[in-house]
Amino acid sequence: MDLSINWNSIFVPAIGLAEIFVRGSLMYLGLFMILRFMARRQAGHFGPADLLVIVLIADAAQNGLGKDYSSVTEGLALVLTIVAWEYSLDWVAWRFPATRPYLTPPSLTLIRDGKIIPQNLRKEMITEDELKSQLREQSVVNFGDIKLATLEGDGRLSVLKRRNL
Repeated sequence: MDLSINWNSIFVPAIGLAEIFVRGSLMYLGLFMILRFMARRQAGHFGPADLLVIVLIADAAQNGLGKDYSSVTEGLALVLTIVAWEYSLDWVAWRFPATRPYLTPPSLTLIRDGKIIPQNLRKEMITEDELKSQLREQSVVNFGDIKLATLEGDGRLSVLKRRNL
């Protein structure tokens, strides 16, 4: 077992600092333009598919930032491919409603007329405490105050309160 430290590999860059600056600048500007002109999503709401795209873009961007000495063009091409697939699947789901059940997760009713639907909580592995926490964020204290609470496909909880409150 070798416990020595190669200080040179820790502090001396494998590629020139100017190249790192140029790669970082080009990747940032390229990603900025790609994401700027993508279709806008609901502000502040990211579903599982959106999170997947963000993680994939981050990984793909590393290629252009110097990982394995790939070019900036290769990194941006990979990011554009991921963004194009995301846009294409969103467009298909919007244009062809019959594809929506396959491309977007359906909503799931958790509470109807003040009564919890336990099998749906189990299906999504949501505890009553987690549900109560989400309801408190929407100013709901009692299940009886709810006409309908639905877990949407993007992970948000939508709540319709009873009118007689």
